[in-house]
Amino acid sequence: MNKFLIIGLGNIGEEYRHTRHNIGFDVVTAFVLRHNAFFKLDRLAEVAEVKWKGRTFICIKPTTYMNLSGKAFKYWMDKEKIELANTLTIVDDLALPLNKIRLRGSGSDAGHNGLKDIQLTLGTDQYPKLRFGIGNQYPKGRQVDFVLGRWLPEEQAIVQQKIDKSVEIIESFATIGLEKTMNTANNMNFL
Repeated sequence: MNKFLIIGLGNIGEEYRHTRHNIGFDVVTAFVLRHNAFFKLDRLAEVAEVKWKGRTFICIKPTTYMNLSGKAFKYWMDKEKIELANTLTIVDDLALPLNKIRLRGSGSDAGHNGLKDIQLTLGTDQYPKLRFGIGNQYPKGRQVDFVLGRWLPEEQAIVQQKIDKSVEIIESFATIGLEKTMNTANNMNFL
């Protein structure tokens, strides 16, 4: 099947725009813009449809807030009749340094509320995820401020480079598959 569901995790609202926690939204937006598509508000999400190289991508940014992401994920997967293996969830990851991204076909929620809700809703953690490393350079007890904070000026260049690469990873995932894409993506280092 040549239909894919691309889910960028984030929170709606101006105060969350371009924060570390909303990097999933930023990556999916970059993918949609690269393919000259646009989002429209629909059920449980902002949705865009991209057609590229004989493939259809249903791209969503859930409007349910992070901790209810599973609801939008399941609704659009079912509505568009997309197999779980053809979904890709883009998410921020505190456990990865800023210079890394990690693509996996499964894996735990690692304490991420958006992934936790998706896993609960689907009843499995066996679905592909692209984890965008945000680092963990924050003082003790300031994790929430860090995650919900905006990128520092000195981080902007690497973040943009990683967003661009993440867009290529989405394309690669849909064309050459998860395994081959993982080999490339997981060995990337960003400076």
